[in-house]
Amino acid sequence: MANNNRVIIRLISTKNTGHFYTTFKNRTRQAKLKAMKYDPIVGKHVLYIEKKDR
Repeated sequence: MANNNRVIIRLISTKNTGHFYTTFKNRTRQAKLKAMKYDPIVGKHVLYIEKKDR
């Protein structure tokens, strides 16, 4: 059986629209993931910050 080294995370919009992206991250990475992504509710690119999904 393979050792699963990835964790499912949610990238939550900082505009508090409730929109999120789901992605994977390596377990060894300690820093919170931040990304500029498109928020369809606002209609702009905004900052998304990591929140653990499971």
